[in-house]
Amino acid sequence: MRVIEKLKQINQQINEACQSSHRNTDEVKLIAVTKYVSTERAVEALDAGIRHLGENRDDGLLKKWEVLKDKPSWHYIGSLQTRKVKNIIDKVEYIHSLDRLSLAEEINKRAKHKVKCLVQVNVSGEESKHGISHEEAISFIESLIPFKNISVEGLMTMAPLTDDVQLIRDCFRKLKELRDQVQALHLPFAPCTELSMGMSNDFTIAIEEGATMVRIGTALVGEDG
Repeated sequence: MRVIEKLKQINQQINEACQSSHRNTDEVKLIAVTKYVSTERAVEALDAGIRHLGENRDDGLLKKWEVLKDKPSWHYIGSLQTRKVKNIIDKVEYIHSLDRLSLAEEINKRAKHKVKCLVQVNVSGEESKHGISHEEAISFIESLIPFKNISVEGLMTMAPLTDDVQLIRDCFRKLKELRDQVQALHLPFAPCTELSMGMSNDFTIAIEEGATMVRIGTALVGEDG
């Protein structure tokens, strides 16, 4: 199925989730996760009207960048190795995976302007997932005060891969509560307005729980281009 046809289905689901939670659709950014597809498929996504693309590896992003340049807004959504920061720092608008001080130091050193970062929080506590623990998140964010080139735009998490809707919902709800706690601190470098949560299998639940960014790959662009 073409991306434009899948996009209509996704947009309908977004609209329904927003209506059920009394939200406006313009509060939700749709990020097409193109990490498993070809550059041609990414071009098709742009042609369909999608403006935000997400990649989780520097080589995948750089390959598509050669063709697309800055036409899309690029989101780096995967775990980012410190040594690879230099490869992507001037090409992405958002980094969704800030989760350790050494990474913050490298981003701050390499950046030529303020970089929009989301702190990745491992709300579920699963060992297989990256991210700061829920309990350590606020102290970690406060430790970023010295880094003048980092703006903490929000938080990111991944829910457990499960059919237990309540478990997923609780995970997203906890991230929103944490986001509200950070906002209440009124930190100048951490407006923390964004909630990046929800993927192909759970994005409607995420929207109902307050997501401002949803990261959709398989359901939107497929897996093999």
